[in-house]
Amino acid sequence: MLKWALIFLVISLVAGFFGFTGVSAAAAKIAKILFFIAIAIFLILLVLALLGIGAAI
Repeated sequence: MLKWALIFLVISLVAGFFGFTGVSAAAAKIAKILFFIAIAIFLILLVLALLGIGAAI
């Protein structure tokens, strides 16, 4: 579970980089949305991993 949390952290950081640096207007909006979705999933998975909830894959 912690592995997935770290994967979503990396995805969110990459999306945030492209979204907040202004690569292009259309791509920036999509990247910002993906950034916040991935950060939310990362936080949920991190909490679940720290609590020991979920299957160890």
